[in-house]
Amino acid sequence: MSTNLIHLKELTTNKNQWKSLKISNRNNTSSKIFSKNKIEKKPKWIRVKLPTGEKYTELRGLVDKYNLNTICSSGSCPNMGECWGEGTATFMILGNICTRSCGFCGVKTGKPEKVDWSEPEKVANSIKIMKIKHAVITSVDRDDLKDMGTLIWSETVKSIRRLNPNTTLETLIPDFQGIEKHLDKIIDVNPEVVSHNMETVKRLTREVRIQAKYDRSLNVLKYLKKNGINRTKSGIMLGLGEKENEVFQTLLDLKDHDVDIVTIGQYLQPSKKHLPVVDYIHPDQFDHLKKVAEQKGFRHVASGPLVRSSYHASDFKPELDLQRDLAV
Repeated sequence: MSTNLIHLKELTTNKNQWKSLKISNRNNTSSKIFSKNKIEKKPKWIRVKLPTGEKYTELRGLVDKYNLNTICSSGSCPNMGECWGEGTATFMILGNICTRSCGFCGVKTGKPEKVDWSEPEKVANSIKIMKIKHAVITSVDRDDLKDMGTLIWSETVKSIRRLNPNTTLETLIPDFQGIEKHLDKIIDVNPEVVSHNMETVKRLTREVRIQAKYDRSLNVLKYLKKNGINRTKSGIMLGLGEKENEVFQTLLDLKDHDVDIVTIGQYLQPSKKHLPVVDYIHPDQFDHLKKVAEQKGFRHVASGPLVRSSYHASDFKPELDLQRDLAV
């Protein structure tokens, strides 16, 4: 974040008291997102292991066999090796070509292919074969469709529930342009968690999420919660030129709109055609933001350089199982 000095508080090990810790900003860039002072070299805390292992190979084979799309590979997720090694993945429905052209996103943009009506069954069968206990589903934006893809969304959740009755679900949805009748289709199938990402602070939304609107995304989250979704979730990226006070304000906005779970991670540039990284945020600052968010009353907070919206999503499963049992 574009602040020259960041003051954190850290509990000392020898004395049970707080001391002030100052962390210098790695580069004194401006708040503009297209800064000329681009960082070329990633710091050591960003490095990840190459994907390997039996579970990863098995999941890679299933994805290829059934021609499935995952945001893990399409979005160049740095945790793909870890998550796939544990036998978990985030499935992406409605194809792999998005109608929007967000400056941060590695998913292809352009004219999407025709809807694959067999996709709900394919995803449900794959979850069954993989024995996934907590599934995460997301999709590209389909502004080209009258229902923006919500019928496929609904059928996918129903198919997963039919073939995997003990699997809990998290759905990471687009904004569907804020149209309530489309959001109602998600509410009707009632996933245990519904997520919609803010991605960045209000000032940078137009540059980062060209066709999206900050307040519209907040209203989507509020509508979901108000109309029966038990757990709502959102995520933001850091390192795009945001300021610390703007991040605090976004957290306040999310809490004011009754969001339960928040994720905070480092933006990583998918290619040279995408928005540059303005700052690499130190892990200590992510720890500080986690404490701040928890103090604001969020039910769960995940904050770290490599955190993504669905990272360790299955950690919530025991609570979601209890939630579903109580609802029966």
